[in-house]
Amino acid sequence: MHHQAVLPRILGALFYYSPERPEVRALFPCLPTLADIYPWRDRERIEALCASWPQPDDETLVWQFSVLFEGQGKMPVPPWGSVWLERDNLMMGETTADYRAFLRAQGITFDARESEPEDQFGLMLLAYCTLLETEKSAAASRLLEAHLLPWGFGYLELLQRCDVSPFYARLAAVTTCYLQEIQQQQGLQPAARRLYFG
Repeated sequence: MHHQAVLPRILGALFYYSPERPEVRALFPCLPTLADIYPWRDRERIEALCASWPQPDDETLVWQFSVLFEGQGKMPVPPWGSVWLERDNLMMGETTADYRAFLRAQGITFDARESEPEDQFGLMLLAYCTLLETEKSAAASRLLEAHLLPWGFGYLELLQRCDVSPFYARLAAVTTCYLQEIQQQQGLQPAARRLYFG
């Protein structure tokens, strides 16, 4: 695996896949070591965030994931870009179509669970990893600037404030730090978009 893709792949998997999956459960022991797999500017902050990562029991975490990412009633923090970027908060809107066309142009297609839109936050991080691993750094930057960052920080901020899951709130905090670092390092200029959710 490309070394730059290790951290975003871990984060993306946690945002996208249910904690019931064995490969996701296998990631939990590495959470305290996330400070070691990326050259953080504020390493102490990441170490503190990761050392005290809330770890609920398996059943509780599966329930929290279901509420936040699969939907039980009204979702408090929808993880799809189109909900944030479309005036009527609709999934599969124009922004999803634009993102799908971008992925197709890069040769990326997903077998998403139950026809889930490609603009799910974790799935977008995984697509970013794929671009890094295939040496498409310009496309990886474009994915962040045009498709993820315009709504991603708003999503992560709301997830951090959401009281459904301290585990996923901590994931949002660490991911915010990561994306801020990438944005600064690469001088990314996210597209200015109005957010219709949050």
